This record gives sequence, structure tokens and C-alpha cells, in this order.
Amino acid sequence: MNPFFNTDAATLSPIALFIQADWVVKGVMIGLLLASIWTWAIIVSFWAKTGRTRKAMERFETDFWKADDVDAFYRVHQDSKLPSAKVFAAGVNEWRRSTAGKSIDRGGTRERLATSMGAAVASEIDRISDRLNILATVGSVAPFVGLFGTVWGIMRSFTSIASQQNTSLAVVAPGIAEALFATAIGLFAAIPAVIAYNRFSHGINRIEARLNRFADGFHATLSRELDA
Repeated sequence: MNPFFNTDAATLSPIALFIQADWVVKGVMIGLLLASIWTWAIIVSFWAKTGRTRKAMERFETDFWKADDVDAFYRVHQDSKLPSAKVFAAGVNEWRRSTAGKSIDRGGTRERLATSMGAAVASEIDRISDRLNILATVGSVAPFVGLFGTVWGIMRSFTSIASQQNTSLAVVAPGIAEALFATAIGLFAAIPAVIAYNRFSHGINRIEARLNRFADGFHATLSRELDA
């Protein structure tokens, strides 16, 4: 018989441990496995999304600094969902509102431009980082959920000892193995979530820094236009 599917009490097969487990421990295991699947789905989608976003931002900024006509460039990219395009659109819209009158408050215009583009940067970072909190939650909670399964399994082992009045390893081992398996699944869910959260947080910080640099450069361009 394949040992992976062997349900003998002495086996350490994951399937056997799950089948032998108490219903509470089974619930913990299923919940942690679902959390692990959800975590990996977020990791893959987030990795692909941030990779595409960084490359598109590089192309957008390169095209922008090469453009001779800001208004024409805005007409082409005004409906773009790219973070750099959103910051650019916020700056252009504020510029048009602030310079629409006969008299222009240069200092006030500069402040409003900085505020408007800064708010756009913050909004885009919030949008990009959506669902990162799920990774943080799984990374921090999953080990404790697994620990709960461990405690319950050990309690079940002691109950078996009391009911059978037998302290042999054959009586105690199944419950302890199930308990430790619950902890293992908790760590299996938590470790990738923590690593991915830290890695993606670093990536988002880099995107935020890039957006701020672009906003500062565009602000400087508009500020020179005010002086002219």
C-alpha cells in the first residue's frame, strides 16, 4: 500500500493525519489550507500587477519627458489608469483651475499643485496596496490558529489517556501527531504570507518614491512655467 494514503495510526501521512483528526482540528486544518491557497493567489496576482505597473510607469515617464506639448500628451493619457498618469492628470487639472483667472497667485498655485499631486500619489498607493493587509493578517494569525489546533489535539490525547487508563505511546501518539500537523499547516500558511508582505511592501515603497519623484519633477516644470 502507498504509505501516503495509509491510515494506520503510526503513519505520518498528511492525509492519514487529517482523516484521524478530531472535527475541531479538521476545521482548523481546512481553514488554514484555504488561507494558504488565498495567500498564494494574492501573491501571484500582486506580483504580476506590480511588475506590469512598474514597466508601464517607466514607459509613461519616458514618453512624458520627451513630449513637447503637455496639453497634447494630456489628451492622449487623460483616461489612463496608470498611477503616473493619475498624478499627471491631477497636476494638469489643478494647473488649469488655478490659472483660469485673470490674476494668478503664484505661491498659492504652487501649494495647490503640490497638495493635489501629493493626494493623487497617496490615493494610488492605497489602491495598489489593496489586499496587502490580507497577507499581514494571515501571516500574524495563522500560527495562532495552528496553535489552537495543537492545544485541542493534545487535550484530546490526554482525554484518551484518561478514558483508556493507558499511557502507552500508541494511545497518545495519534492525537499529538494531529496537533503538530495543525501547527505545521499554520506555519505553511504564515511563512509565505510574511515573506510576500515584506517583499511587496518594499516594492510599493519604491513605486511611491518613483511617483513622488515624478510629481516633484512635474511640479518644478509647472513652477518654471509660472515664473515665465
